[in-house]
Amino acid sequence: MAPSEEYAVVRRRVGFLDRGDFGVLELTGRDRASFLHALLSNEVKALGPGQGCAATLLDIHGKVQVVLFVWVADDRIFVVTPPAMAAKTAEALDHYLFSEKVAIEDVSREKTLFVLAGPQARETSDRLMGKLGETPVRLVSGGGETGEAEVWIMCALTDAAKVRDALAGADVRSIGPEAFESLRIEAGTPLFGHDVDESVLLSEIPFDNLLSHTKGCYPGQEVVVRIRDRGHVNRMLRGLVLDGDQVPPQGAEVVLDDTTIGKVTSAVRSFGLARPIALAFVRRQHAEPGTRVAVRFGGTTVAATVSALPFAR
Repeated sequence: MAPSEEYAVVRRRVGFLDRGDFGVLELTGRDRASFLHALLSNEVKALGPGQGCAATLLDIHGKVQVVLFVWVADDRIFVVTPPAMAAKTAEALDHYLFSEKVAIEDVSREKTLFVLAGPQARETSDRLMGKLGETPVRLVSGGGETGEAEVWIMCALTDAAKVRDALAGADVRSIGPEAFESLRIEAGTPLFGHDVDESVLLSEIPFDNLLSHTKGCYPGQEVVVRIRDRGHVNRMLRGLVLDGDQVPPQGAEVVLDDTTIGKVTSAVRSFGLARPIALAFVRRQHAEPGTRVAVRFGGTTVAATVSALPFAR
């Protein structure tokens, strides 16, 4: 299928994303939930088996060290990390481990992940269970990278071919990177290591699905609360809708009256809006949706409009 058709499949029915490059940590031991709850920005202790949440691990300055997905099973908790981040995340978690009864194991080489995305994701996952038989698969409603309903499937790496065959048999098509970029940028989903890194404050990015305001203490909480109650950040991750047809590269400057006020982190030609859109950090004073700005790259300057996230389709 063409990328535009893959995009339409996710918006209208269901497609799947191969997430075999993501890392998987497995936490066991009686204190596993309370241990993670005390470290991450979102609620963990209230999750039951089969439930999950997106979260971040912050440093004491409120800066994002990694964006995670927490997945609770009956007798263990899985932590899904961005590509190439499993070992670093395991080390960071282990740094906080003192007398708690918790074992942390990197099982990335043993597990693989798929994501069903689209309005029919839940229904399709229910049908797949009959086709997979005894294959050890765990499911949870996902974090919504694409802005659509999502169900994560995790299985042993040795069972990956069986899952792919079942997906093909259910006429669920694979979604490639071009279609995914349009889906996730339209949804305003920042990627760790691309849009967000360790220099970014949690309060600078869309964080509603990453944060609980009632869960109690965790590293970086004081900064998050102080910004919320008494301060502000100097820049914000916003959307840009560009005039014309040119897609800016990562790092393109956002300008106003020839003054640099921000930087593009991701951009794509949106299949939903039929024009180029981007994620960009923009100075707070110019981050109001509807503000007219420009993007400078490759010797050209293209007019653009600041947008709230997610983009309206």
